[in-house]
Amino acid sequence: MPNLTPNPRLQLLQAYPFERLRKLHANIKPNPTLRAINLSIGEPKHITPAIIKNSLTEALDGLATYPTTLGNGELRQSISQWITRRYQVTLNPESQILPVLGSREALFSFAQVVLNPTENDALVISPNPFYQIYEGAALLGGAQVHYLPLQANGQCDYASVSEAVWQKTRLVYTCTPGNPTGAVLSLEQWQVLFKASAKYGFVIAADECYSEIFFDENNPPLGALQAAIKLGLPDFDRLVVFSSLSKRSNAPGLRSGFVAGDANYLSQFLKYRTYHGSAMSPMVQHASIAAWNDDHHVQENRKLYVQKFNAITPLIKTVYKVEKPEAGFYLWLKTPFCDQTFCQQLLENQNLTLLPGSFLGREVDGINPGAGYTRIALVASLEDCQEAAERIINFSKSFK
Repeated sequence: MPNLTPNPRLQLLQAYPFERLRKLHANIKPNPTLRAINLSIGEPKHITPAIIKNSLTEALDGLATYPTTLGNGELRQSISQWITRRYQVTLNPESQILPVLGSREALFSFAQVVLNPTENDALVISPNPFYQIYEGAALLGGAQVHYLPLQANGQCDYASVSEAVWQKTRLVYTCTPGNPTGAVLSLEQWQVLFKASAKYGFVIAADECYSEIFFDENNPPLGALQAAIKLGLPDFDRLVVFSSLSKRSNAPGLRSGFVAGDANYLSQFLKYRTYHGSAMSPMVQHASIAAWNDDHHVQENRKLYVQKFNAITPLIKTVYKVEKPEAGFYLWLKTPFCDQTFCQQLLENQNLTLLPGSFLGREVDGINPGAGYTRIALVASLEDCQEAAERIINFSKSFK
């Protein structure tokens, strides 16, 4: 019996950053006199609100029914109402909103709807550094990735993309607020993207999973749908936004989010998902309705991050180059030497785990724009984050 060959495109996928981190630290012995603190993973550690947990347990009878891929109308309505409150944008919950099992799986599977695997030269534009799901989605969809490096301001320069690249582009992933820099796309930058999309016909997948972690209640980050309305694009042609309850509501294990925007692409995505088997369970839908209908717990969540950034950023700035981001929960620290060596020695000397920036980027023309940085996820308690900052300061004294 002949041996079957698995999908050869799987060989194109690189090791995930945290797998690489485990290998980097395999032979490192952390300082045994200090307890371990891990700020490498962007996993929210604040308590999941009781309103979500109670709603989940209230709906256990949902175990006895098959959910629909489209989700129930009340959930889509609650998401629509939240979008209106947050962005002053009105969407049709019947055609412009689709529940998904967290933004990660949707960001990946959406590419399979947009990309034509018979095209040999199709491109997907991704920021660099980036969330690795974008790359995997592009490669398994039969496209190549055009990595657009982050500039000193933490943003991509979309105006620098050449005509030749735009002509081959089928999908553009944006992340705003960005991972890892926390930078937020401006209205002017959205205008560049929307004009290019109208001219060349590519789709924009806007990853907004960090949209609700910001520091000024009177100045929330601009959203893609909001930008489209401001720029006179009410039909959201070729624009699909991805959002999630993971960061907003400290519920990463709930696996609940939504996609919203262009009704034509959402109808195709719904068709794909019907076969893919991505229906959200009735219990999760019930808990999600409670979460999207409540903004108070989100405001309280933000206060915790504001407290941490205000306390930790000035401490670390005394020894290393780092700035408070526009939004999100990461600090993007400039390391004084190789970022991988920096993280190894920090674990060995201070029992503190951070993520090398080079693991989040790809080398293009001999340059990895993530190299020389490390990402600090301020997801732990204030006390742990403060202690981590003190350990970083102590570590820096070893090189003075």
